[in-house]
Amino acid sequence: MKSTDGPDAPADTTLVLTGERTIPGLDIENYWFRRHEVVYRRLAPRCRGRDVLEAGCGEGYGADLIADVARRVIGLDYDDAAVAHVRDRYPRVEAIHGNLAELPLPDGAVDIVVNFQVIEHLWDQAQFIAECARVLRPGGLLMVSTPNRITFSPGRDTPINPFHTRELNAAELTELLVDGGFVMDGMFGVFHGPALREMDARHGGSIIDAQIARAVADAPWPAELLADVAAVTSGDFDILEAADGESPDSPDIDDSLDLVAIAVRP
Repeated sequence: MKSTDGPDAPADTTLVLTGERTIPGLDIENYWFRRHEVVYRRLAPRCRGRDVLEAGCGEGYGADLIADVARRVIGLDYDDAAVAHVRDRYPRVEAIHGNLAELPLPDGAVDIVVNFQVIEHLWDQAQFIAECARVLRPGGLLMVSTPNRITFSPGRDTPINPFHTRELNAAELTELLVDGGFVMDGMFGVFHGPALREMDARHGGSIIDAQIARAVADAPWPAELLADVAAVTSGDFDILEAADGESPDSPDIDDSLDLVAIAVRP
């Protein structure tokens, strides 16, 4: 980062880990970062040569990854510190400040809107979907990922994560998109692959629960748990299409960790 020494030096744009967003480069955060990163890596090829808006770009690593293939990437966030950080660290991304309920773009401005691990933070999700339809060109894609309510906050009416306002299951996410005028192109789920299933077995059945237990108790991490979490890669996750009723080997979308929806603006 740039130095902050001296009266005329730029402000420090380093983001701190608060639990609201994931940040790359931290061992204890690596599992969550990789779980988010895999969606960017899997879907980035759809952005090749396109004008892309990431609505809720957070730290900016995903928008920068998309910039490897896209013609143009706009990174929008409501948080001033996040926007300053993206401008400082990721010059290929056009970082702008704005409200996701009133996207600061003209009608038909982009080919793709990316919204990964953000919609669960929004109070008016339907208004955001309407805004996505407005700024997309005909035939444009809206790509959304979000924690699966069934597995992320099991048996609860309110989210476990204090930064979430409303979590969704696959049926609810589909309904939200279709009611917003979109046509579904696919519904996918993020699952643990073989290496992560082995880690689950080593840590009492769930490496997720093992991490959460330490965070809630503010307790030291056992060396084995820290080593396993730090070793996770995006390739350790599988992204699989929802069962269609005809393929017996297809996974049940309700068992997924995160949902990944792709929808088309007619």
